[in-house]
Amino acid sequence: MNHKIILVCICLLFPGLPAQVYSQKYKAFLDIRLDEAPLQYDRMIFGQFIEHFHRQVYGGIFEPGSPLSDERGFRKDVILALRELKVPVVRWPGGCFVSSYHWMNGVGPVRVPVYDKAWHVEDPNTFGTDEFVSWCREIGAEPYICTNAGTGTPEEMSEWVEYCNLREMGKFAAMRRANGFEEPHAVKYWSIGNENYGAWELGAKTVDEWGDFVRESAKLMLNVDPTIHLFAAALPDTAWTIPLLQRAGPYLDYISIHGYWDRLQQVNDPSDYLSCMRFSVMPERRILNTIRILEETGYAGKIRIAFDEWNLRSWHHPGHGLHREQQDIAARDLNDLNSTYTMADAIFTACFLNACLRQSDHVAMACMAPVVNTRGPLYVYPEGLVKRTTYHVMYMYANYLQPFVIPCDLHSDVFRVPGPGGDTNIPVVDAIVTCSEDRKTLTLSLVNRHPDQEAGCRLSLPDLPDSLQAYVLQGDSPDAFNDVDAPGRVVPETRTLRPRNGSLSLPPHSLLMITIKR
Repeated sequence: MNHKIILVCICLLFPGLPAQVYSQKYKAFLDIRLDEAPLQYDRMIFGQFIEHFHRQVYGGIFEPGSPLSDERGFRKDVILALRELKVPVVRWPGGCFVSSYHWMNGVGPVRVPVYDKAWHVEDPNTFGTDEFVSWCREIGAEPYICTNAGTGTPEEMSEWVEYCNLREMGKFAAMRRANGFEEPHAVKYWSIGNENYGAWELGAKTVDEWGDFVRESAKLMLNVDPTIHLFAAALPDTAWTIPLLQRAGPYLDYISIHGYWDRLQQVNDPSDYLSCMRFSVMPERRILNTIRILEETGYAGKIRIAFDEWNLRSWHHPGHGLHREQQDIAARDLNDLNSTYTMADAIFTACFLNACLRQSDHVAMACMAPVVNTRGPLYVYPEGLVKRTTYHVMYMYANYLQPFVIPCDLHSDVFRVPGPGGDTNIPVVDAIVTCSEDRKTLTLSLVNRHPDQEAGCRLSLPDLPDSLQAYVLQGDSPDAFNDVDAPGRVVPETRTLRPRNGSLSLPPHSLLMITIKR
């Protein structure tokens, strides 16, 4: 059967679509269920993360003496850029770093440098709790503190809560006031541990140890401040997380899961665009596995998911976790090669956020790791900064979406992506639909994963206007990136789209955000 006959048959089946849409190789249909109740999602999904690793803190967000910093040492250009992202929450101080971090070394007028056992460098401790909370308030974000559940103790965690949140009682509240902070820091979000299930983590715990440790830590912390929200390091794995919930579930508000898919810890050989598209469907599977564990234990709707450390590409730190093998500190500079962060990273990020928003009845927070340098959306150097492709994705989601998610069904053609276990079929189009409270304003997030082919996407909405304004993020190639000498190569553009019989044409390797007034 030739192409023309196929086209005629398809048009007979779907008379509402124009011929030129069907001439496109890839197609999708987005069925928006306007008659169903929308769900308000938590903006904490657009959160960020910062760790004492390489140039994230020192030489990143904090650079005393720089002409670009304020009197506290905070980089002013970074503050302005993160305000544009409307960052709702930032997790700190780690990460692997936290499992040998003792918070009292980082407060008060006298700071003594310590050896960082995780990353094998000296930390000056000049950026500690007070600086972190002050910096978060400056960018408009809630501080989220991850505690030391490796070499630390439950009592040390609860004393940290005392320092931050008690007004007057006890020596730690007095210590904070003596350090110049009369009012409590009022830190709402606290995590017990970071990846304590992993052999790479200092002070790692066994399954049998973890639930009891979390329970006793939570009891002490809640007896200091019963209003805080508690998290615990978890996995989308029944063997680890079911015992945790059985022992500590009544004390928890969130379980914390992590994910990096392009594994580059030991060898910095970033995956190509197509491989990254194969990774782009994986975060939602991890979320769904975690939801099933919450449902199985009866905690669905009671404990929510925080995907509080995530990125497409893991950090490059050769030697870490290999114990007797020397870490290569200089090799960490490879994380800051801006050519790594292409449209592959942008499209993956959009698909990740779409997955969290689709599952936002369970996912209440996500923290991109990190926010500055390494694999972050901002590259900061002594003379300025570069907004990488992922920065613009985070900007679009933070600024253009409506506050509610509408259920929808997406039917998309697939394309084949090669992988180590054989070819994988990946949907060409990914999408979510958000709306205003009265459902009269819709904002669609549409992603075309294909590297070089347009995709036709038909919408179930009646009476689309003749033209629509769209914000479009698309590079001049799938491998396009921003850098110091070309900071604007990939930036969102405003384009006019002209629907034909309810169908839109999505450019290759692109993210589109379209607002429709009903």
